[in-house]
Amino acid sequence: MTLWLTIAAVAALSFTCKALGPALFGGRTLPPRAQWVIALSAPALLAGFIVVAVLGPGWTALDLTMIAGLAVVPLLLWRRAPLPVALVAAVAVTAALRIWV
Repeated sequence: MTLWLTIAAVAALSFTCKALGPALFGGRTLPPRAQWVIALSAPALLAGFIVVAVLGPGWTALDLTMIAGLAVVPLLLWRRAPLPVALVAAVAVTAALRIWV
């Protein structure tokens, strides 16, 4: 329940921050540094949620096979593979490691 309350609080805070921007700045353009921070805040939050979901509370649910599978995705995306191919490869690596280990 605490996780969902935290997600709701973060969503409300995000909505408030996004609503305050146009209200406060109107037609003015933001400095490039501010635009850069705003553009990277969503991926940073997503990465944090993924880390918590993969590692579990107190890092007690650490699953090395899942981490190895997740490591395949950025590698294949870096090699310009389509996203569905990278996801299927990650699932295949995770499944193979779980069978093998």
